[in-house]
Amino acid sequence: MSYSIVISISAQTLSLFEAQTLLQVFSVSTALNGMGGEKNSGKTPLGRHRIRAKIGHDLPINSVLVGRRATGEVYSSALAKQFPKRDWVLTRILWLSGTELGLNRLGLVDTMQRYIYIHGTPDSEPMGKPLSHGCIRMRNREIMALFDCVPVGTEVMIQP
Repeated sequence: MSYSIVISISAQTLSLFEAQTLLQVFSVSTALNGMGGEKNSGKTPLGRHRIRAKIGHDLPINSVLVGRRATGEVYSSALAKQFPKRDWVLTRILWLSGTELGLNRLGLVDTMQRYIYIHGTPDSEPMGKPLSHGCIRMRNREIMALFDCVPVGTEVMIQP
């Protein structure tokens, strides 16, 4: 099976395709700072990417990940109050790597070195609205379904 993903920043959606057939559309949240690939910009990069790594296989829903490692914590409102400034990365990570030199690969625009992911976020966070620090946020149950479906190497196109 040949899967691909198209992320639309203007529509705040992630579309999953098998071959040329649209399987599902998910509501997402991209960067509050808009589009761009510059290091430390807090923006969502554009262009062709691939899923470089899948992290979190078999973790319980709402598991907290920091530095791509499970902390052993499970997200809750009490934990959120304890760490109000944390940018929550939950449940699963699909780590992206750019494939276009100068746009999203190498130098000061390297998506992988910027740690840009598709990942879960607290269910209290709105979808369909740009609020992330550059990543693509999804509902936890939806990132679990996507994670289980797509292999490492899946093409991801991020478009305006």
